Amino acid sequence: MTIDQTRTTLQLRSLVRSSGELELSLASVAVPDPAFDEVLVRIEASPLNPSDLGLLFGAADMSTATFSGTATHPVVTASIPGRSMNAMAGRLDESMPVGNEGAGVVVNAGSSAAAQALLGETVALIGGAMYTQHRCIKTDQCLVLPAGTTPAEGASCFVNPLTALGMVETMRREGHTALVHTAAASNLGQMLNKICLQDQIGLVNIVRKPEQEDILRALGATRVCNTSAPTFMQDLTETLAATGATIAFDATGGGTLAGQILTCMEAALTGTVKVYSRYGSTTHKQVYIYGRLDAGPTEFTGNFGMAWGMGGWLLFPFLEDIGPAATQKLRERVVAELKTTFLSHYSRTVSLAEALQPDAIAAYGRRATGEKYLINPNKGYAGRDAGA
Repeated sequence: MTIDQTRTTLQLRSLVRSSGELELSLASVAVPDPAFDEVLVRIEASPLNPSDLGLLFGAADMSTATFSGTATHPVVTASIPGRSMNAMAGRLDESMPVGNEGAGVVVNAGSSAAAQALLGETVALIGGAMYTQHRCIKTDQCLVLPAGTTPAEGASCFVNPLTALGMVETMRREGHTALVHTAAASNLGQMLNKICLQDQIGLVNIVRKPEQEDILRALGATRVCNTSAPTFMQDLTETLAATGATIAFDATGGGTLAGQILTCMEAALTGTVKVYSRYGSTTHKQVYIYGRLDAGPTEFTGNFGMAWGMGGWLLFPFLEDIGPAATQKLRERVVAELKTTFLSHYSRTVSLAEALQPDAIAAYGRRATGEKYLINPNKGYAGRDAGA
């Protein structure tokens, strides 16, 4: 691949220094010419997902953030607690691009027939480094969006939709018939609700605020448990008994919630058992942690028998496990239901520079329901198209 050094594009970078400091900045990088099987995409929309924030912020304490630089090239620095530096060892002093997925228009293409066919198309793409004005990528990492679909509508085609579908597929493959989801009023949680309603799958939603209950019930959810309710454990046990859910996907990670779910699953199961066993129920109960909204330790009391499991779940290893053919079927469903089941909502669209402003970081850094941000790297950009 040859690179024309006269053409540059802006890219958001995250750097963890060995001195214990995080630095976020915008870098001008050369725009590569697409290889035989590649295309160059002008990125017009890329979501700030929780998984992106993990790479963006690292283990930094963002309450210590300071802001410098200029309006067009801001710089954010924040301290990383010493106890957290070991977890950052693999990325020390390496400036890293951020952004798992995005969407935009193909402005240049390699010479292959597949690449040339994408020229001028609006596509969604996945592969990292999406917080950039232009991204060169393999054709097989692109998904052509249906006619009339905007980049903003297609920006979240991959991570949340495939995660929600992956949870349902995992449930089926592991022999469960209903599932539990925490942080359930999120964009992902709303998608999962729509899937389960369509596919007639029992879903137990766990939230922490009454307004989050209202969001889900407005979508048709009938089983919502609120952790802030004094009757939460009883409510959860009764709902688990009604649905038979024995697998859960937990976005919080830290705290006691994963253990509480296993405890209530066991209570729901043993309530129907006629013969006592000191080892508890024989039905396997599984909690998968797939996020760390709570960065604290996972705490639980082992009062749920011996037939249980707790572990991690990640989208990309799951997709590798099920293989290309099964993955393609999931992707086809996403495209077919992009403006219904898998429609994402954003509270604000920002430019690359705006994404590094204090108010924006404070908002999307909370990872709160209803505050999902979208980056348009070309917002307010008047420069010549890198594909020209």
